[in-house]
Amino acid sequence: MEPRAVPGESPVCTCCAEPAVVYQSVTRRHLCGTHLVRDVEERVRATIQENGQIHAGDRVAVGLSGGKDSTALLVILSRLLPAWPGASLVAITVDEGIAGYRADTMQAAESLTERLGVDHRIVTFRDLIGDDLDTLLVGRETQSCTICGILRKKALADAARAAGATSIATGHNLDDDAQSVLMNAFRGDLPRLVRMTGTGTSEAFLPRIKPLMAIPEKEIASYLFVQDLFSVLPECPYTKYALRAEVRALLSDYECRHPGTMQHLIESKKMIERYCAGTPVMEPLHRCRECGDPCSGDLCQVCRLRHSLGK
Repeated sequence: MEPRAVPGESPVCTCCAEPAVVYQSVTRRHLCGTHLVRDVEERVRATIQENGQIHAGDRVAVGLSGGKDSTALLVILSRLLPAWPGASLVAITVDEGIAGYRADTMQAAESLTERLGVDHRIVTFRDLIGDDLDTLLVGRETQSCTICGILRKKALADAARAAGATSIATGHNLDDDAQSVLMNAFRGDLPRLVRMTGTGTSEAFLPRIKPLMAIPEKEIASYLFVQDLFSVLPECPYTKYALRAEVRALLSDYECRHPGTMQHLIESKKMIERYCAGTPVMEPLHRCRECGDPCSGDLCQVCRLRHSLGK
């Protein structure tokens, strides 16, 4: 359906006569705040249902950084969860120890969980490895995202298990997944490229789910804004070292000029997964000889990192 607009005025919602707040370039619809909220929540519900991400009685650990994506995720899940009898939420915030950044997002996370009445757990890098991220990265700033990613994953998994969670939900959106596809293609990393997203299948790990994986980043921001849930927070100071920042800019430009680019990348990944079905592209899992965590070699990434950091 073609978007409707009144000459000389702002576009109106395709579904009603209210002023539109967002334009969906792929569906070519303008949506007002009310219909945007309904549309986003329905698409998240459909993603969860179609991928079997949540079941009755599950305890879902939500990785809550305090940023817009994880905020939207927790809000949406808190509204949708009654559809799965006996299911519950626990929010987990990882405090990496980043000066001038993490304090504000931690406060936002605490305020949100209090508002929603959701159990909230906090775990720190200092508890995990003995130092905060700023200290660990002295002289290693260009490795910031790699080091942080390894430790965040471990901290979140440990906290989720301690909270009795049956799965871990992260705020990865459509933009994030499309960026990951392109980054893995650039690196020639076939195992990561074909790894299933949105569900977890290995008994060695807690399943990880991505309920927001069909929602573009701009719609998540708009979803929060129209409900007065959007907070302006500082950006991580280590973002400038990330390959993802370059890929994000590249993809955003292509998506603007060629709507649907990100969705096409996701569909291409699914096709590659189907072609590789039954072909062993991942190394078999073993147990880390030091900590016992599942890994592909003798040492897991965290233990290898401990050695490299002299921990």
